[in-house]
Parts: sequence; C-alpha cells; structure tokens
Amino acid sequence: MVGGMKFSRLAARFNRPSGIARLMDDLGEAMAGDTDALMLGGGNPAHIPAVERHFKMALQRLLHDPARLAHTLGNYEAPGGNAEFIKALAALMNRQYQWGLKPENVVLTVGSQAAFFYLFNLLGGADDTGRQRQILLPITPEYIGYADVGLSDGLFYARRPLIERLDDHFFKYHVDFADLAVRDNTAAMCVSRPTNPTGNVLSDTELAGLIELARANDIPLIIDNAYGAPFPNIIFTEVRPVWNENIIYCMSLSKLGLPGARTGIVIATEAITDLIRKMNAVIHLATANFGPALAGELVQSGEIVTLSRSVIRPCYEARREHAVRLIKRELDGLDYYIHKPEGAIFLWLWLPGLPVTAEALYERLKAKGVLLIPGSHFFPGLTEDWAHRQQCVRITYSMDERVVERGIRLIAKELKSLLG
Repeated sequence: MVGGMKFSRLAARFNRPSGIARLMDDLGEAMAGDTDALMLGGGNPAHIPAVERHFKMALQRLLHDPARLAHTLGNYEAPGGNAEFIKALAALMNRQYQWGLKPENVVLTVGSQAAFFYLFNLLGGADDTGRQRQILLPITPEYIGYADVGLSDGLFYARRPLIERLDDHFFKYHVDFADLAVRDNTAAMCVSRPTNPTGNVLSDTELAGLIELARANDIPLIIDNAYGAPFPNIIFTEVRPVWNENIIYCMSLSKLGLPGARTGIVIATEAITDLIRKMNAVIHLATANFGPALAGELVQSGEIVTLSRSVIRPCYEARREHAVRLIKRELDGLDYYIHKPEGAIFLWLWLPGLPVTAEALYERLKAKGVLLIPGSHFFPGLTEDWAHRQQCVRITYSMDERVVERGIRLIAKELKSLLG
C-alpha cells in the first residue's frame, strides 16, 4: 500500500529507490534551471553548434515540405519504425562493415532504454517451465540504466573485472575470462562498448572471446553501442564493430545530439526484431517520428559518419583532455586513479583511500552545489561485497567547460578535506 492506495507488486518495483531515477531527476532539474547545481552527473550530450546546425536545417526543410510535415506530426508511424530510415540505416551499416543486413534486421524503439527493457525481459526472467533465466554482465561497472528494468528480481549476475594500474594516475578494467563461468540458466550476455560509466573500450580480442563464449553456450551477446561507431563515434581508439546472427546490436540517436527525439535502434535476427515490433505496438502503439525525420537525410547520404568522425569525436576528445588536465592539477598529491578514458563522455574516478562511501561523498558534494554519480549504482548483478564499488564516482565532461572547471575544483576541495 502506498499513500493509502493499493498497488500491484509491479508498482512496488518502481516505487523503491533507483539510481537511474535519481540521475534523471537531478538531470531534469539542472536542465530546467530549477537548481544552481553544477551538473557533472548526467549523460546529456554536449550542445555542439556545428551539429545543431544540421538539425536546424533538417527541421527547416521539414517545415517547408507540407506532406512530410503532416506525416511527422499527424500520423502514427509503423510499430517497427520509419521504413525509409530503417532501409537507409541497414544500407549504411552494410557499406561501412559489410554486415549483410536486411531492413527486417532493424527495428526502432522509443529510446535505447526501452530497447533494453524489451530485450532483458524477452530473454530473461521466468521461462514457460517457470525456470528463472538471467542476463550475464561479464564485466562491471556497467550502465546504471540496466539495473532496474527487469520485471523480476535477480535478473542479472555479474563478474568483477581485472584491474590494471597504469602510469600517470590511470588504470584500466579487463574482462576476467578465468572467472567467467556461464551458468546453465543464462539467457544472454550484455556489454556496453564504449562503457558507461568508465569510458572503457573492450579490445577486439576481449570482444572476440565474448562472442565465442556466447556461441559456445548458444546465447546471444547484446552489445550496447550508444557511444560507438559509426555514430556518434565518441570512441578514441580504433575498433571495428561486429555483428552476426548471435549478436544483438543496440544504437541510439541520443548522443548524436537528439536525446529529446527518443530514438533507439536494435539490429538483430528477425525473430528478435519481430517481437520488438509487437511489443512497440502493445506498449507505445507506434515509434516516434521526429528522430528519423531529423536524422534521416544524414543517414541516407552517409554524412552522419563524416559528422561523427570530423566534428563530434574531436569535440569530445578536446573536452576529455581538458577535464583530465583539471583533475590532475586539482588532485595533485592525492591518491587517485582515472580509468583510461577510451570513449563515452565520462571520467571514472577511483579513490582507494576514500574514508566515506561514494554515496556519502555524493551527498556532501550535492550540499555544496555539485552533482555527480556515486559509483555504487554501476554494479548491477554484483552481489558480493567489494570495497571498490564504494571508492568510485562518475564525472561527466560533456557540459560547458566553465561548469566542468568549477565542478572539479569543488570536488577536489572536498576530497582534499577527506584525504589530505
């Protein structure tokens, strides 16, 4: 019972504390101007003028095309998404990587978060015999948004990484294949590449090992490519994306600069995409029209690849270097490590000697006007007690450089009072 009203067991799942709900509440307040807090905890992409000009021109062309405008605003789209956009996307991926996709291998969702809700609950949870099937996260930390999408408890199980300490206050996580036993009830594996929150990029060798492990156990490997190639290409090491019929590949228009358009992309076998189309029809009736309307021409022409490579990636590389320089300067003399930032829009800070929990550090900084995300929320499925999860925080560097500078200075001041 909540507030005197009776709710279902499902309601109880959504009524309990959630890391992703807190993140989006904080982000919403900051973006709405309801707080003066320095927002270094959200995942909002940078506002890049050269990218926004493309969308502005696309919007202007849409406004001057009465038939297309009427369809975009006034018609339900097909449950699987705009057919022209899907055909263009399949052709783009085939040109880039020779994947041999058909349009039937591609389906759109109302944002990638909806895609993971669908996939995890289609594959995991109770099967028709009542057996509970789980999703394996072969390396944690992992994306905060996975943790609460399951409609049943215990949907995930996860493995700790190997930690490699590098020079100059850097470190890197690796998949611990020696500890990666796949349980009999495993429904799928899932990794993000680049990884949110750490900026880690699994090597081609690591990915090949996971693909083989999935094949040997006859389960799919879900690859979350929200920050990867060919768009938005916020990835600072060379990789070649891989897809086959045992891989479910997920993408998004959000980090391209269209988070408000809520357009997720799933590339999979027809058995998977057909199920997602049916779920779209039941839950949303239709997919959103606006993302394909604004990005369709970029996909059709292939310019989305050039824009990502020549504008988006360099922008984030510069912001990454700026944030790393600030942390090294402001935290000089302290015991800290930064995960090697190989992609995405975050720095993952490890503080081995932190005398309080990451959650307590979050509260102390929030009181001083800085919002970041405590690392403890990024270990879905890891049930064992591990001190490391309370020693890490995620810092976003996509915001205005002045916000990042002020925020890092305040973070450093608080850490010096705790660690100095």
